[in-house]
Amino acid sequence: MRIGAVFPQIEFGNDTGAIKEYIQTVEGLGYTHLLAYDHVLSADITHRPAFSGPYTLRDPFHEVFVFFGYAAALTERIELVTGVLILPQRQTALVAKQAAEVDVLSNGRFRLGIGVGWNEVEYEGLGESFANRGIRSEEQMKLLRALWTNQSIVFDGQWNQVVEAGLNPLPVQRPIPIWLGGYAEATLRRIAAYGDGWFPWREPDSTMAAALERLWGYTRDAGRDPAEIGLEPKLDVNSGSPDVWHAYVEGWRRLGATHLCVNTMRAGYRTPASISPRWKWWRGNWEFNRTGEQIGRLGPQTLPAQRPRSKLSVTHIRSDAFDAPNGAQLGHAASNRPCPPE
Repeated sequence: MRIGAVFPQIEFGNDTGAIKEYIQTVEGLGYTHLLAYDHVLSADITHRPAFSGPYTLRDPFHEVFVFFGYAAALTERIELVTGVLILPQRQTALVAKQAAEVDVLSNGRFRLGIGVGWNEVEYEGLGESFANRGIRSEEQMKLLRALWTNQSIVFDGQWNQVVEAGLNPLPVQRPIPIWLGGYAEATLRRIAAYGDGWFPWREPDSTMAAALERLWGYTRDAGRDPAEIGLEPKLDVNSGSPDVWHAYVEGWRRLGATHLCVNTMRAGYRTPASISPRWKWWRGNWEFNRTGEQIGRLGPQTLPAQRPRSKLSVTHIRSDAFDAPNGAQLGHAASNRPCPPE
């Protein structure tokens, strides 16, 4: 189980010194990844009294791609993860370019977590449809992988068209891994068909165990091995006790979690200095040595190897548009899988 930290978007504001200190402290303590939430627009509830959601205009959110470009320059080892980027409210080709750039600047340390979101205000402001966001995300994943793994493409989709064009530079990872958030049955089918991992941010109970059984069934139906799909639950430490936290981690370990992210937002930590001792405690209780063997309270466990990443095809590929840098091999996507029903 790889243990990461959730960046407390809503608590450090624009204090660049605190942001820098936080990022470097998390890496220095040995956490494997840094995860950040994504929101572009937030509702002004003084003029939208009926709005309901966990975040409003009062809560600051740094734009994730710019944030991770900054974090890439401050770090050397830690993986950078969106958790999750609201993909259908953004232009697909632009996301492909931004993600590839972060991957280049971080030397292959980027993981793209995506979701379809809940905030219609953002879709309205960004000029995208909220109603069909789920099914559009499937086509977006196809196009992202095509752009990341080929020099030039022709892509003729229902909502996206690219004609004899591509990205330069391409990412270091070809393709960048795509993980999904969400709990709808259509989401589980998308993960099975297209995803490299899932963010199941709920209790490790019988409901989630049943959801995993369905996910693994859909995965096998799609012709894939369930071992290809990672699992990353989120531990919120703004409530509960150490015993409760350990039970949560142990429960997800039994269900096969490959990753864990620790979230401190709304737990009362307002500066890196106040949170650092707690980070050390959490890291010490879920420790990994350099060989990947877990030590500490949960007992020995070997970290899983990096899972293979799914690939999706595109209408037509041109591989002669430009030469791969430094002799890198440019991949070609495998056969298409049918889109799961919405």
